[in-house]
Amino acid sequence: MFPIIKISSEIQIPTYYLVISLTVIICLLWVVRRSHQLHLRQQETLDLSLLIMVFGFIGGRLFHVFYESFDYYRENFSRIFFFWDGGFVFYGGALLAAFADITYLYFKAHDYLEQYLDLLAPVLALGYTLGRTACFLAGCCYGRTCDLPWAIANRHPTQLYAVTWELGVLCILLGLEKSRALHKFFRLPGRIFYSWMILHGIGRLVMEAFRDDFRGPTLEMSISTWISWGVIVFGLILVLKKPLDSDL
Repeated sequence: MFPIIKISSEIQIPTYYLVISLTVIICLLWVVRRSHQLHLRQQETLDLSLLIMVFGFIGGRLFHVFYESFDYYRENFSRIFFFWDGGFVFYGGALLAAFADITYLYFKAHDYLEQYLDLLAPVLALGYTLGRTACFLAGCCYGRTCDLPWAIANRHPTQLYAVTWELGVLCILLGLEKSRALHKFFRLPGRIFYSWMILHGIGRLVMEAFRDDFRGPTLEMSISTWISWGVIVFGLILVLKKPLDSDL
């Protein structure tokens, strides 16, 4: 783990926020390039990216505050704004950002909603991969104790499990995108994104099975596990929502 980069005795940079900042820059550059490649409007693409950043930040923070550590913040609600101390939940940010983006697309570019979702899918996979790398460096989201050869600090490197899986998902999505002209099933707009939902949800279930950090009250399974199952089922419904003979 490498949580802090020490520039001097007075200047220290949190590795997590450095990696997240670089992730935002890389993803923004890629999403603009993809908008040109897929012949979609750059303005809408940048608007969607801004919504993801803003509502992802808010949703991730609020989910942590009100679900994971409400008693702590209730003692002093001003702590909610001390985001530099950490405390974000991926699914909280993802769900609120998804709601904001889909609402925007529905009113702004309804006819191209699923094309924009396909544009974002590989970028989201890359962003998640780099984000979990930041978690690994920070030492959060750690796994249960084990004595396996690849254990780190005698624990499952759950962050690296997620990184490895999502890199595979990224490769699959790019492969599907390049070959969609040859595969009738994936020719229908939206199916790349819905495939990401399914694959990401499966990978998250694997990660959750080995995690050991506190993530709020449990209902036999963690809330992230329940959400992952929901994402998988919803993704399957969406990817199969139209018969193959309609994929023209």
